[in-house]
Amino acid sequence: MINLKKTTAAFFMLLMSCLTQAQETPITKASFDNINLACAGLEKVNQLYNAAKYDAAAKELLSYYRNRKNIRHSDFNLGEEAQFKGKYIGKANQEKADNALLHQFQPHKGYGFFDFGKDINWDYWPVKDNEIRWQLHRVTWWTSMGLAYRSSGDEKYAKEWVFQFRDWEKKNYLGRSVENDSIAWRPLEVSERIQSFPGVFNLFVVSPNFTPAFLMEFLNSFNKQTAYIPKHYSKEGNHLLFEAQRVLGAGAFFPEFKQSEEWRKSGIEILNREIKLQVLPDGVQWELSPTYHVGCIEIFTKAYNAAKMAGVANEFPESYIKTIEKMVFVTANISFPNYNYPMFGDTWVVDKNLRIKQFASWSEMFPKDGLIEYYATEGKSGKLPDYLSNAFPNGGLYTFRNGWDNKATIMVLKAGPPAEFHAQPDNGTFELWVKGRNFTPDTGCYIYSGDAEVTKMRNWFRQTRVHSTLTLDNQNMVITKAQQNKWQTGKNLDILAYTNPSYTNLNHQRSMLFINEKYFLIIDKAIGKATGNLGVHFQLKEDSKPVFDKVNNKVYTTYEDGNNLLIQSLNTDKVTLNEEEGKVSYSYAKEITRPAFAFEKPKKDTTAQQFISIVYPYDGNKAPEISIKPNAGNDFEKGILNLSITIDGKKSEIKTSLQE
Repeated sequence: MINLKKTTAAFFMLLMSCLTQAQETPITKASFDNINLACAGLEKVNQLYNAAKYDAAAKELLSYYRNRKNIRHSDFNLGEEAQFKGKYIGKANQEKADNALLHQFQPHKGYGFFDFGKDINWDYWPVKDNEIRWQLHRVTWWTSMGLAYRSSGDEKYAKEWVFQFRDWEKKNYLGRSVENDSIAWRPLEVSERIQSFPGVFNLFVVSPNFTPAFLMEFLNSFNKQTAYIPKHYSKEGNHLLFEAQRVLGAGAFFPEFKQSEEWRKSGIEILNREIKLQVLPDGVQWELSPTYHVGCIEIFTKAYNAAKMAGVANEFPESYIKTIEKMVFVTANISFPNYNYPMFGDTWVVDKNLRIKQFASWSEMFPKDGLIEYYATEGKSGKLPDYLSNAFPNGGLYTFRNGWDNKATIMVLKAGPPAEFHAQPDNGTFELWVKGRNFTPDTGCYIYSGDAEVTKMRNWFRQTRVHSTLTLDNQNMVITKAQQNKWQTGKNLDILAYTNPSYTNLNHQRSMLFINEKYFLIIDKAIGKATGNLGVHFQLKEDSKPVFDKVNNKVYTTYEDGNNLLIQSLNTDKVTLNEEEGKVSYSYAKEITRPAFAFEKPKKDTTAQQFISIVYPYDGNKAPEISIKPNAGNDFEKGILNLSITIDGKKSEIKTSLQE
């Protein structure tokens, strides 16, 4: 019986092997059309090709790739199989790999797994979020399958990957339909594939299921997809950057293609041009989203490293490298001690270990920069700068801080120029970090695009009124085009003043004063002919359990650890405190209810209206008593301040101008 079982199993394996071979495309002379057989290392392949021994030539080409050592991948390289055999690949990767065997894929990390059927239905759109169907065609789980194969050595992963690769090719060929071309062949998705394929290639190429015939299928598919992108580059924005970087990377990783040099040149030309357009002079990427800002740093550095591997790094000028360093410098300055940055625009929280890894790679690129080294080593080495607060006026990012460690008080405020898709109408919004707690996380974006219902959800998070800034009739800002009036730092007083033409016939002038490296005074003016209901909005962390004191127009948190925050209106005219709907999204398609409120009053005529708010971090469970008194010579209209602020009976004076 045992022998019968063994014989049956062996017969089944042989049958499956024969079926697999039967599915393979015959190797012909045309199979090599895209390969530069004059490339160094392909001499034997070329001899066999010239002798019309095409099967043998493909077998020799596979041997070449299995032994190629001069081309290094950033993550996965040949010869590392023994090093990683039996190693844990992480719960998420293992789950993706095992579910993929059942054709249960997770196109987007914001959602779970979906069953695409035994006969894979690549058109299945389970949630009407466009990212689902776009990112399905990034086939990111193939990398997880490769990791599972490298760790386990189980051929089921390699066999299934080969099947899925061929199935995708068969069912998603270019020209199948206009709709499918717009999804599976959207240039960004194609570029995602050609970026991941080299790593997947290295993970699976040692497998016996990776046959010479499949190698030729893989190479010709890779060539077709890479060659497609330069003819269909996105018009502008980060998509264009991603596409150019990945075309360059494809040419660097596979120099054996006839078009490899052309691809490298195409990518370098675009990146050299676009880095000047998409990165503002102070180093802020023009979409004003920290997530995409860092994403573009990664694009530019990956491109440079690919060019180095190809021996053409000198085609990037020194200014290109300097711009990357500026961008990293911005990231360091707007980061909180937990390695996150404000969730302005389309931004989510990041994994600390991932960000440290990024800073470490940037530190290798810029070894003389002490601040980058500080972040790369979690403060164990490196050097902090001789300043605290800092401004990036071109991008409109301003950081107030009294330190760099976890005990620091740090506010990052956005007051920028017009921006692109991933920005929001939110000039004036800010996040405040105090002693390890982010008290006022920005709203985030929740989701991108899709049908009407999905778009409605995205638009809720984009509203101006759900950000910490001023609104007219709770409408969205018409224009984000802040003009800096003053930026000044000093020992006991940092000042930012700017004006934004937020609405038709209404300018919003916000002045932020960081006083004694402790607390903030915000003066908001609504200037112009427009009339309506004005509101200055604030959002708090979801677990803050605030007290709303509507009699005294103040709100304060009640954290039991005593690290608390008071936000109070100091207006002497009538202002109303109103609670509002509040939500925050820390990760894609996930939302949490949180406290939100606004100080409101009407604007009935052309007279300018003003809000004075204090944002005061304090220790303990009792909110301080705070009052303000204008002194002789104080003139809010002219921006001349002479104020007395009394906090729990202790008076201090503020004398300054809000103009340069």
